[in-house]
Amino acid sequence: MRNITVAIDVMGGDHGPHVTVPAAIRCLARYADLSVILVGPQDIIAAELKTRRATPGPRLLVRHASQVVAMDEAPALALRGKKDSSMRIAIDLVKSGEADACVSAGNTGALMATARFVLKTLPGIDRPAIAAVMPTIKGHALVLDMGANVDCTAEHLLQFGVMGAMLVSAVEHRTNPSVGLLNIGEEDIKGNEVVKQAAELLRASHLNFYGNVEGDDIFKGTTDVVVCDGFVGNVTLKASEGLAKMIATTLRAEFKRNLLTRIAGLIAMPVLKAFKQRLDPRRYNGATLLGLKGVVVKSHGSADRYAFEHAIETASDEVRNNVLQRISEQIQLIQRVAA
Repeated sequence: MRNITVAIDVMGGDHGPHVTVPAAIRCLARYADLSVILVGPQDIIAAELKTRRATPGPRLLVRHASQVVAMDEAPALALRGKKDSSMRIAIDLVKSGEADACVSAGNTGALMATARFVLKTLPGIDRPAIAAVMPTIKGHALVLDMGANVDCTAEHLLQFGVMGAMLVSAVEHRTNPSVGLLNIGEEDIKGNEVVKQAAELLRASHLNFYGNVEGDDIFKGTTDVVVCDGFVGNVTLKASEGLAKMIATTLRAEFKRNLLTRIAGLIAMPVLKAFKQRLDPRRYNGATLLGLKGVVVKSHGSADRYAFEHAIETASDEVRNNVLQRISEQIQLIQRVAA
């Protein structure tokens, strides 16, 4: 059994080591093939480990970092001026081969800029994309790009489709995952020129291309993978998060309106709990920076321990299932066919 090592940016996110360290310890207890490297100020990590009654060992290593990237720090400043940050060192460990993957809940822009600078992109990949899982009626779908690339060419969208399909195929063991192109209509004549050209490229590829899909198709689970540029993807993500919060707030307000609605709420509690669990965003935490020469997973900044555990699991699964190799092989196949 191959041992997988994940470097963790301990200081990233809104809660820092109070979330990242205990989440790492819990993952170590659950996965015998996992090792972690906690990256951050040594004294802070030591104090957190002491609180958790844990000590460094063969599977729990500590790497000191003297700097921290702030959540609102400009990516360029973080890249140039924070070379000894917990984020940078965690990514450097992937570059050197000491770690197989990196997980951070830190500044998204800084993480993307640093990872792209240090690791570079896979051959045949022009730009990395942020890929995230979203809940659907049928289970979940992988959507990319979620915000890394505001302006994309048709070739970029084709590459996103390849990366997304290979990720789903590897991690979820689906032999031929379907790929949809997010558009304003299902018809081929709909959309701008970039989307139309991307549809042609996807249709000519070896992917299982379903065709154009609309926004509601994401949640219907029409396809396993949904491809779009980062502008559309980020708007979709934020709108979905806002809708989920609105539904939760409205339900609470309605059930608290009077005595009868409170009683109705008690009766409906099992259904409401099941509904909440099924759509719990913590279960989908961990967006992958696909297309890099290394596995990098971005956790939500406000993630709690349970959510951060899922981000570590996501990184481990991608290493365990050779996602990078699968992407490289598929990109090379498309290039050979195009030549």
